[in-house]
Amino acid sequence: MKQSQITYWCHSILSSQAKPGGIYVDATMGNGNDTLFLCRLAGSEGHVWAFDIQERALISTKSLLAKHGYDQSATLIKDSHENMDHYLKPGSADAICFNFGYLPGGDHSIATRPDTSLAAIRKGLDILKPGGMMSLCIYSGGDTGFEEKECILSFLKQLPAVQYTVITNEYYNRGNCPPLPVFVFKQEG
Repeated sequence: MKQSQITYWCHSILSSQAKPGGIYVDATMGNGNDTLFLCRLAGSEGHVWAFDIQERALISTKSLLAKHGYDQSATLIKDSHENMDHYLKPGSADAICFNFGYLPGGDHSIATRPDTSLAAIRKGLDILKPGGMMSLCIYSGGDTGFEEKECILSFLKQLPAVQYTVITNEYYNRGNCPPLPVFVFKQEG
C-alpha cells in the first residue's frame, strides 16, 4: 500500500495545499519522482525548479520528465540546494520539497549534510511565498547517521510561531529509524 510510504504522505499534503500555475521547488531532485509530481501540480501555467549536485540525478530526472511529457515544465539545475537563492527570488515559491539523505540506488557516501541542508532550509523559507509550504522527508540512521535530523529538528523548533507552523509526524510503530515527514507552513501577512 502506498499510503504508508513517506513520499505518498508528503505528496498528499502538498496536493491538498497546491494550486495549478504555481512555482514549485524540488530541492533534492534525486531520481526525479518529486520533480514529476511537482510538474503535475504546477500544470501548464506553473513551473518547477529542481536541484541536485549529481549528474546522474539530472539525467534520470530529464528522462523521466520527457517520458511523461513534462520536459518543458521544469528547470533542472546541477547545483547544491543551498544555492537555490541564486535562481529564485524571495517570496516566489508556492512550495518547496526536500528529501534528505542519499540518492536512492546511488552512492551512499554522497548524501545531504547538516550544514548545507540547514542553509537550504533557511534560504527556502525566505523563497517561500506567504501561505506557502515546505515538505521535508528526513531519513536518518544507517549510512547517514542522526546529526542532520537533529540539526534540522532543532532549527525548526526555534522558528517563530507567529511566522511558521511546523508539523512533525512519525511512524510510531516502526523500528530501524523510519523516515520523518515534516511540514512547514509560512503564515500569510
